[in-house]
Amino acid sequence: MRYMNTKYLEKAIEIAGGQTALAKLIGRKQSHISTWLNRDLKVPAIEARLIDEALDGRVNRFQLRPDVFGSEQAA
Repeated sequence: MRYMNTKYLEKAIEIAGGQTALAKLIGRKQSHISTWLNRDLKVPAIEARLIDEALDGRVNRFQLRPDVFGSEQAA
């Protein structure tokens, strides 16, 4: 079952310099990133916030999890 559009996760991976680099930035294992991406799973809300902070909002929690955080415009 597919849950999310991976566009923003892919952008975060690119900005960070790869899956391993993104994982290190948020204190997780590369396998977590790979699972979210390859199984098209939602990034957990906590990790969406960590990605937002690690990338200075270039990919933010609203983009990764609008179902949890709402739209960027409402914030």
